Amino acid sequence: MSAEYTSTELLAYVAAGLLEDNSSVFVGTGLPMIAAMLAQRTSAPNLLIIFEAGGIGPQVPVLPISVGDSRTFYRAVSASSMHDVMSASQAGYLDYGFLGAAQIDAYGNLNTTVIGKWELPRVRFPGSGGANDVGSLCWRTIIVMRQDPRRFVETLDFVTTPGYLDGPGARERVGLPAGTGPYRVISQLGLYGFHERFKRMELLAVHPGVSVEDAVEATGFELLIPDKVATTIPPSRAVLDTMHEIDPTGMVIGR
Repeated sequence: MSAEYTSTELLAYVAAGLLEDNSSVFVGTGLPMIAAMLAQRTSAPNLLIIFEAGGIGPQVPVLPISVGDSRTFYRAVSASSMHDVMSASQAGYLDYGFLGAAQIDAYGNLNTTVIGKWELPRVRFPGSGGANDVGSLCWRTIIVMRQDPRRFVETLDFVTTPGYLDGPGARERVGLPAGTGPYRVISQLGLYGFHERFKRMELLAVHPGVSVEDAVEATGFELLIPDKVATTIPPSRAVLDTMHEIDPTGMVIGR
């Protein structure tokens, strides 16, 4: 049975549903934490959560403030380091990685560096951090970001993190591991994947109350539309209750 939910709760719920049991996920601060913890408590009890600061395999009791919070090491397999986590990613041990961005293009390339020209930008962002490592080396990356034509753009102002670059085979040509790349994009409007042949973004599902036309209008590039587009199944009351246990103060999901 569905219940009332916020857009952030829906994003976390959809993200959690993408994480398979017996897989590993590279987790950053905020909504990815809730998604990973929710998955571990519901559909993926054997999910191996790996935090950027070095917590590997924890059973986190409540939402940490950041990836360096001591709670990210609670009942962990290892209290390691960022160096070891990045090395594990480079060695091919990380199945999923979460990313956010200021801009994304049709091939899943991401910009978290500048809006405008590099030499004199209108806005300057924090830059890559570990995002380039995650996008380059995790087998599947899941991007969570707000959607509008200024963010889903034809051409990025700066490529911080590679997606499929300019199309099929491009990642391999620049030396990135074969088989890696963007997997899903989740926005407040819907769920997106990447066409197996063309490596361009395609609409997989719209959220309740959202039409295909809404998704198209909020996209600044040609969005691929398959013959059948699903509608997201909203979270149940039980799932929302679990989410509220994870984030009791509403630090991320709000109230």
